[in-house]
Amino acid sequence: MKLWEKGIPTDKQIEHFTVGNDRELDLVLAKYDALGSIAHAKMLGQIGLLTDSETVSLVLALEEIIKDAENGKFEIEDSFEDVHSKIEYLLTVKLGNAGKKIHTARSRNDQVLVDVNLYLKDVVKELKEQVKSLFDLLMESADKHQNVLLPGYTHLQIAMPSSFGMWFSAYAETLIDDITMLNAALKIVDQNPLGSAAGYGSSFPINRTFTTQELGFETLKFNSVAAQMSRGKSEKTVAFAMSSVAATLAKFSMDVCLYMSQNFDFITLPSHLTTGSSIMPHKKNPDVFELIRGKCNKIQALPYEITLITNNLPSGYHRDLQLLKEGLFPAIQNLKACLDIAIFSIKDIKVKDNILADPKYNYLFTVDTLNEMVVAGMPFRDAYKAVAEQLENGTFQSPKETKHTHEGSINNLCLDAIKKKMKDSY
Repeated sequence: MKLWEKGIPTDKQIEHFTVGNDRELDLVLAKYDALGSIAHAKMLGQIGLLTDSETVSLVLALEEIIKDAENGKFEIEDSFEDVHSKIEYLLTVKLGNAGKKIHTARSRNDQVLVDVNLYLKDVVKELKEQVKSLFDLLMESADKHQNVLLPGYTHLQIAMPSSFGMWFSAYAETLIDDITMLNAALKIVDQNPLGSAAGYGSSFPINRTFTTQELGFETLKFNSVAAQMSRGKSEKTVAFAMSSVAATLAKFSMDVCLYMSQNFDFITLPSHLTTGSSIMPHKKNPDVFELIRGKCNKIQALPYEITLITNNLPSGYHRDLQLLKEGLFPAIQNLKACLDIAIFSIKDIKVKDNILADPKYNYLFTVDTLNEMVVAGMPFRDAYKAVAEQLENGTFQSPKETKHTHEGSINNLCLDAIKKKMKDSY
């Protein structure tokens, strides 16, 4: 059964190509398609296109479909084109003419727009919760290890003193920017497109304000063409927010892999978080963080994939838009999995004390030394040259301690201020 069935059969090869893997991907939309249909049925009843008894029976049947979807019992067999046709079929089999009326005053176009927006709203909220949990863990680690010094690098060359407190809280504060991106994406998808039909509205006297309130959208996507044009833009905006989170995770994972190597030797992971080699008995590999890095780098390509699918499309619906789900839906699951495993693993990272006891880190304190000379009255450029001469002739003496006081420095991490910033942004 197809929603556009006219009794003229479609070539099987064409059908196979056009449907693609929609049936599998649409399983995540089943709950949301039923929710949208409930709001639509209530609205049709309100304006007299459904009787009270038809409205009640449709709502009850759709609530049963939601339960099946949540319990993993909902299926889309090969005889159906997509989730929309399967649900309408179920309603028609169960309720007869009432089921046949459910598509009144809407199109599959605004139907899928509603489904995707409702789904992405939930996705963004779930991602925010995961990011907040990761933030809390990183801040806890920053507080615990704030006085353990760590070499900082520029150009991958030893640069200036840092600390594990600074390292952990740097990624924590970066996550606040990611929350801001997620909030922006949430604002964009929190608009109701239902009632825009095929992209040009309907001649039925529908009540779009009612369905907006019923579905819990913040506002209505008023212009019907604008509603249709949001397909692709909504997905891309969410993809950019996901990419922001993924970039933070990928960079942190790279640090973990680097810091765990014997050449750096700043941290260790317990054996249950590492894997081994088939021929080298000594190996303990950070595969978890390597895979987080790889998966998150793939996610960062997603906005550009969506851009390439949509950037030359004129207004109105085009079947190209069906392909957006193929990249976006698996990426959502991958990002959730990466956040989950990162939270699971980071809590067991063990930091090493006395890293800076190694003589190769003596030069970390050259800037601190020349700054003390400046405070004592020497011009900065003269102090710079004096320390350079000490380094050249081997007389430089490293202080091995830090006296940084400004906001966000090693000895003044402003952890409470960072926590407040997250609270205000969340």
